[in-house]
Amino acid sequence: MSLRSPTTLAAALALAGGLAAAGPASAQQSVQWELSVWGPPRAYTKSVETLASEVERKSDGKFKIRIHYGEAISPAKENLDGVKTGAFGAPPMPPSYHPGKNPAPPGPDLPFLPLKDMDAVYRTQDAYLHHPVVVAEMKRWNAVPFMATPLPQYEFMGVGNPPRTLEDWKGMRVRALGGLGDAMREIGAVPTTVPAPEVYTALERGTINAASAGFTYMHAAYRLHEISKWYTDGLAPGTIGCIVIVNRDAYERLPAEYRTMLDEARPVAYEKMRDAYLEADAKNVPLFQQMGMERITYTPEQRAQFEERAAKPVWDKWVAEMNSKKLPGQELLDFILAEARKASSGS
Repeated sequence: MSLRSPTTLAAALALAGGLAAAGPASAQQSVQWELSVWGPPRAYTKSVETLASEVERKSDGKFKIRIHYGEAISPAKENLDGVKTGAFGAPPMPPSYHPGKNPAPPGPDLPFLPLKDMDAVYRTQDAYLHHPVVVAEMKRWNAVPFMATPLPQYEFMGVGNPPRTLEDWKGMRVRALGGLGDAMREIGAVPTTVPAPEVYTALERGTINAASAGFTYMHAAYRLHEISKWYTDGLAPGTIGCIVIVNRDAYERLPAEYRTMLDEARPVAYEKMRDAYLEADAKNVPLFQQMGMERITYTPEQRAQFEERAAKPVWDKWVAEMNSKKLPGQELLDFILAEARKASSGS
């Protein structure tokens, strides 16, 4: 990776991790951060693209964030380690890819949280990543949690026999991460962790029968609709959170004016990403229908069965796991639920 600085600061964002030269920079100096995301430009990357354009505009071109696509800087599973060492910039860090390294951050991945819409998703995740417990945990990795890069509620897309009932999921090999994977295990499915760039191949080769992904943008972005026979709609079992983490050394050397620019750009980035998801749905749903895929919509009664059999056991297990790691599990769960309900009520 190239970490360039015309003056005294070299930094990388994880969607940033990075190296920082000794000594603080002045707001009159030019700073460039290298930022890598996996996959091509899409609705998900709208957040960091907006972040980059906003800080460049506000700084009159002195603060630039250069985006690299397709894991050009780091494989997804190596982001956290790279940020800690300052070895490279990295894409959004998905805590569910390595929960053993950072057990608290995957909290918003719990299934069937009371999240009404995308606004509720990003507000809840943003509040949680700034919880003192999460901040302290990221500090152990020499990282600062900056913003969430939330995905919309997941749905499944797959091949083979469509899961029209709860019982149909038994024995199915599914790509489902974090709390969603735990929930699917509760109903008899066999969850596996497959990084987003590898999902198409896993589905095509039959390694998995179905893949959960952000509806609908992620299914289309990774071309899953080209080989799938059916998809679910309205199940909304949960979502997977990613975090933009910044190498702490680089962030602390950033001029105060540039930090303010980043803070001001964050809500704009969230809104642009939400709008991009909605635009993707308007385009992709008709496309899925044209390709003849079966749309599986569960009744309220069926969805209630998912909640009863999958959600509460997973929540309780997560609390116990956090407690075993000397983390305040019930406090964290109560915080997540309170923020989700507040965000979903619009207050």
